[in-house]
Amino acid sequence: MDITEILGYLGALIIGVVLGLIGGGGSILTVPVFVYLMHINPITATAYSLFVVGFSALVGAVNNLRKGLVSLHTAIVFAVPAFIAVYTTRKYLVPAIPSYLFSIGEFTVTKEIGIMIFFAIIMLLASISMIKNNTKDIKHEKKVQYNYLIILLEGAVVGVLTGIVGAGGGFLIIPALVLLAKLPMKKAIATSLLIIAIKSLIGFIGDVENLDIDWPFLLTFTTISIVGIFIGMYISNYIEGKKLEKGFGWFVLVMGIYIIVKELT
Repeated sequence: MDITEILGYLGALIIGVVLGLIGGGGSILTVPVFVYLMHINPITATAYSLFVVGFSALVGAVNNLRKGLVSLHTAIVFAVPAFIAVYTTRKYLVPAIPSYLFSIGEFTVTKEIGIMIFFAIIMLLASISMIKNNTKDIKHEKKVQYNYLIILLEGAVVGVLTGIVGAGGGFLIIPALVLLAKLPMKKAIATSLLIIAIKSLIGFIGDVENLDIDWPFLLTFTTISIVGIFIGMYISNYIEGKKLEKGFGWFVLVMGIYIIVKELT
């Protein structure tokens, strides 16, 4: 095991700690860790990320269910279009993307480079969302009539994005739960974890038939990440995780810029 692999497993722990501390965001680091530290192909890395994100979110969701923080009805309404979209994306859309996309002079943009650049753009959007963090909280849950068309569109968009880049998409889901489902912020974060778990794990099923999965490695990485979640949740008893979100957002911003520069040079 070389130094980059050791750093990769350390990255798995950090991903879990961030998830445990701020309830999301850590999954955005999973693909870069797989690609740049574990030297895994970006297509496989996004698939592995769905598995890690799915199980990590599931651990948080189960914990939140015990506390009564999850709105099950809202989770089901939002999760159905999302998991249909993410499964379809992983099963059919990603394999259908051509190996070579286009060329600019002597520089050729391959499928792998295209996915990493698209992933970096999602990282930049997520970082801005974390830095600004201006979603207005709702103190009390309100009765809401679901606009199923808007939810269908929102779920489909999040599902496709999740399917392509392998990230949870919490920065899109949480504001939607606050604005469309009128959930208080704490309940929106808790409910988003269940949605992320469902759509990520079902999306991963779309990869099982298309890819050769290194199960021992994937389960080891996921286990380390889950250990990190419990460490993060323990630390959150002493440090308010949301206060760290802006700082983490700046880190994600730098990482997104780094990926773009690395892939284009």
